[in-house]
This record gives sequence, structure tokens and C-alpha cells, in this order.
Amino acid sequence: MARVLVVQHVAAEPLGVLDPMLRRRGHRIRYANFARHPEANPRLDRYQALVLLGGPMQVTETRRHPHLLTECRLIEQALKQRIPVLGICLGAQLVTHVLGGRVGPCPSPEIGWYPVHPTHATSADPLLRPVREPQAVFQWHHWGFDCPPGSTAIADSPESGCQAFRVDGHAWGLQFHLELDQRLIHRWLTLPQYREDLKASGLAVTPERIEADTARLLPATLRLAEQVFGAWLDQLGDPEQRLVLSSR
Repeated sequence: MARVLVVQHVAAEPLGVLDPMLRRRGHRIRYANFARHPEANPRLDRYQALVLLGGPMQVTETRRHPHLLTECRLIEQALKQRIPVLGICLGAQLVTHVLGGRVGPCPSPEIGWYPVHPTHATSADPLLRPVREPQAVFQWHHWGFDCPPGSTAIADSPESGCQAFRVDGHAWGLQFHLELDQRLIHRWLTLPQYREDLKASGLAVTPERIEADTARLLPATLRLAEQVFGAWLDQLGDPEQRLVLSSR
């Protein structure tokens, strides 16, 4: 059993399908909910894993969202201690930023379903090795990243570049949202702020089109999520042993 610190930025972007997977394995979840408590200052010393979820803010908006600086410190500590890290969308961008990689606007926003492609390193990656050919995944972002220095690119896109990376053998960043099920995608498409964001993006896609694509493409993505998140959970190992190793 491990204690997992989960950084949440907005109520509409929770752990999704990863939540029951963590609980089935007996891990303890503690949320650092910066939407409710922007002044929170969680410590990492009681935890054996770190998950950073998505959100609408950008990594450079530290004046408006000073908790982003707190998150960067958590990431720095986690990387130094080599505990398992999983960054999703904004979370992956923050990991990239901490490592000195470029984070910035995409050539075009990606909202809806887009294919990601395996790289030469994907087949050897513990998490993404099931991706042997282009795989449709759900996206909702205006900014993206280059794979950060010292990392390995494990998924990319001809249009938007790096889509996933691994840092050594303990930290992963995913630009896309494998954690979403149909209920959460539907929720995003019905919330006013998300609908306005989609409308303002200029993309020629409607909520109805995304719902139709979801019905067709989600089953395969849920199977992939089970494999990817299951492999990440395998990295948690024995928390007592990990505490000993991290103290050396």
C-alpha cells in the first residue's frame, strides 16, 4: 500500500478511472485541491507517489495561480527522490517546465479525439508499450510541450509534437486524457466554461461530434487506460522499501 498525493486544479478534472484502480490496490489517496485551497502547501515526505492532473491554467500564470510554484517544488522533490510521478495534461506540462523543457501554445488547439503515434522507444516503455500503431486519445489543450531534456519521447503527433515522455524509470508525462470515461467527457461538453472554450478555439468541431466520436472510440481507450495506469501502479512497489531507498 502506498500513500499517493494527487494535485487537482479544478473540480471537473478528477482522477477519473484511475481512482478505482488505486483503491482496488489498497493505496491511500490524498488530494491537494488547489481550486478549493489555493494557499495549500502540501509536503511530499509522507507520500510514495505523486499525480498531477489537468487544468485550464498555463504554467506561466504563476501570479494569478501562485500554487503552480508550490507544485513545481513538489515535482522537484519527487524527481530528486525518484518516487513515481504521473503528470496528465497540465501536470505533464509542469513536469516539462521543471525539467527545463519548452511549454507553449500549440500550432492549433486540440479538443476532441486525435491520434498519437508511437516512437522508436515506445515498445520498451513500461506504460505505453501497448501502443504499437497510431491510437486515438481524448485531448483538451491549447498549450503543449517539447519532450524535456533528459527524457525519452514515447508518443508524438505530426501536428503537435511530443505527446508523452518518460524521465528515467519513475516519472511520466501524458499530454492526453486517458483518465476520462464517458460520464466525464459528457460533463466537460455540458459545462458552460468548457463549451465556451471549445467555441473560442476556432476548431470546426461541435460537442455533438465529440460525443459521437466518444461513443465510437472510447472503448479502446478505456482498455488502453487499464494497461497504462496498471503499469504505472506497478511502479509504486513496496512503500516501506521505497522510503528506505529514497533516504539513501
